[in-house]
Amino acid sequence: MGDATIEVPRLEQDYFDDPHSIHALMREQAAATQVVLQRGLKVWLVTRYEEARIALADPRFRKDIRDERLIDRHFVGDPADRVQFNDTLAHHMLNMDPPDHTRLRKLVTKAFTARRVEQLRPRVQQITDELLDAMDGKSEVELLDALAFPLPITVICEMLDVSMDDREQFREWSNTLVGGTDPIATRDAGAAMAEYLAKLVEHKRAHPGDDIFSALVHASDEDDQLNNAELIAMAFLLLIAGHETTVNLIGNGTYHLLRNPDQLAALRADRSLLPNAIEEFLRLEGPVNQATVRYTAEEVELGGTVIPAEELVFVALSSANRDPNRFPDADKLDITRPAGGHLAFGHGVHYCLGAPLARMEGEIAIGSLLDRFDLSLAADPDTLRWREGTLIRGLYSLPVNLAPRGAR
Repeated sequence: MGDATIEVPRLEQDYFDDPHSIHALMREQAAATQVVLQRGLKVWLVTRYEEARIALADPRFRKDIRDERLIDRHFVGDPADRVQFNDTLAHHMLNMDPPDHTRLRKLVTKAFTARRVEQLRPRVQQITDELLDAMDGKSEVELLDALAFPLPITVICEMLDVSMDDREQFREWSNTLVGGTDPIATRDAGAAMAEYLAKLVEHKRAHPGDDIFSALVHASDEDDQLNNAELIAMAFLLLIAGHETTVNLIGNGTYHLLRNPDQLAALRADRSLLPNAIEEFLRLEGPVNQATVRYTAEEVELGGTVIPAEELVFVALSSANRDPNRFPDADKLDITRPAGGHLAFGHGVHYCLGAPLARMEGEIAIGSLLDRFDLSLAADPDTLRWREGTLIRGLYSLPVNLAPRGAR
């Protein structure tokens, strides 16, 4: 039996700069390793592929953590550093187990079927073309601001019929909440967003429209309406998950493509490789570093490591996706690699509901970008900063040089 508790490392800034090297060391030592997160929470980090799949789907790993004492017991840092997430926003289906999770997911699943998502393709292409038009004539742009952020936030806001007027404020709240590194800023952003979404719920109740969120507010599926708290949390989950993952799929994918000229040339030569390339971007540098927290309902043996009952567990999706026992040459970008099998969207009952939408947006954004421009990085890769926080894996900025296609 592997002993992963001799030393409990703390995940500091070097982890956010390069989690992959640290994950590689952990995978060699054990399937799961106890670590202390940046703000002082002691958890088990699952890093190997096979064990990650188990932890994501095994009902012994629970999601519904309502008892704050479980968190308190594993917090070993300064109490002033304790990040407490807004209770109203946290009451969503990603933090629930069946049957509660099943009930809520059923109400939104039909909005994200492959057929419904495909109906959005012309509008996604139109938004992308408008954003690329705005980039025309510029020799350099910050790609996250110019394309990667505005595309998915526009799409999800239109799906939910949410005003775009507060887009930048919403982006600031979102970055703060998913980063979770500043306790005071996190508390304030959570309160502000909860208030904003509560007003949105009331507006939709009084003035329903032909959109997903109005349908949720007025849901009557077997008389199974969502209460106010569930509606606010559902709006939060759909808005955050509906854009954060795609922002970083587009950003991370473009970054790695520009760092691998041979792969860029291969994709330009054979555009049929694009769907496969999207899967490879998701595998190599997916937008989610660690899946959201779980806890063990009982003692669990995982790949030779015993995790006691009532321990907090995080699954490192980015580590599982670079496990060489599952993916040969796992640290190498290979857009011809057989697609599928990666865990970028999770696994099991909590598999990402918006995966078809994220894939389509990523494919349209990156494909259209390559059709329109010749690109290169406008900064030394070593100077680009990765966002802090265990959840999201993405760059703060991605400056790129632009030239009309074929002009160079």
